[in-house]
Amino acid sequence: FPTAPPVDPFAKIRVDDCGKTKGCFRYGKPGCNAETCDYFLSYRRIGADVEFELSADTDGWVAVGFSSDKKMGGDDVMACVHDDNGRVRIQHFYNVGQWAKEIQRNPARDEEGVFENNRVTCRFKRPVYVPREETIVDLHLSWYYLFAWGPAIQGSITRHDIDSPPVSERVVSIYKYEDIFMPSAAYQTFSSPFCLLLIVALTFYLLMGTP
Repeated sequence: FPTAPPVDPFAKIRVDDCGKTKGCFRYGKPGCNAETCDYFLSYRRIGADVEFELSADTDGWVAVGFSSDKKMGGDDVMACVHDDNGRVRIQHFYNVGQWAKEIQRNPARDEEGVFENNRVTCRFKRPVYVPREETIVDLHLSWYYLFAWGPAIQGSITRHDIDSPPVSERVVSIYKYEDIFMPSAAYQTFSSPFCLLLIVALTFYLLMGTP
């Protein structure tokens, strides 16, 4: 019997290109990469398409949403979902309030994904320009990017892992490549403005002494 053709292995996501030939968002431990961040996303223009790479520390799904604000609701969402057969499928959703509704019209192509080391990782392209459609945004415009990941049950996504998933600080342009790091909750305790102000006030109090 003829043997099946070999399956090309999933090419690892390169992070040394971040900020140069593609834009990247990293969420997690300082210095993390596409294989160690809690969440990782990259984007780059290829002709009339934008190529996205997503990876997250989960056995269920990882997604990016394109939003006109920083809140969930009325958002175009692309998700990479790990199903019960071990495959990673790229699905298109539209957020209706806090609920993600799957949309049959899927703009993704050249899809590939893998589940390894308890991580869902994927790569796909979608057009920069699309006909006017409520559930599919034009990527030549700038949007806030919503980052989320979580478990799946029988290939269906369930609620994301954290109560307040990270969001890009400002709108993202596919024509500008940056490498942006966002510390996860475990690494932002002493980096928030409130904590810094508290430290300064406490230091001043100790140096001046009590009356």
